[in-house]
Amino acid sequence: MNLQDATLVLLIESQEWPSVATIAQSVYGLLLDGEVVDYRLLDELIGEASGKGILRAMKHKYDPIAFDAILAPIMGELARGKPIRSTRPEWQPTPGEDPLTARP
Repeated sequence: MNLQDATLVLLIESQEWPSVATIAQSVYGLLLDGEVVDYRLLDELIGEASGKGILRAMKHKYDPIAFDAILAPIMGELARGKPIRSTRPEWQPTPGEDPLTARP
């Protein structure tokens, strides 16, 4: 299953929830036009689907392998595009100090 197919399944499953269906329709339309879908739109789709209970319902409806096959393309694209937030504090150089010889 590819990203377009997975989005179509989510579009069909989300017909009862207009907010999710609208996002899924936007993603599917972009994919049909051959455009690249921004990770933020996919993140919003998964977040809304999760918040409305659609993913939980799909997990009960489909076999675990089928459920994973549906979500894998979307989650893979999200993992590829979404930046990772670091919890590490950012280093701030001291003005006039050589960063190569500075001690932490």
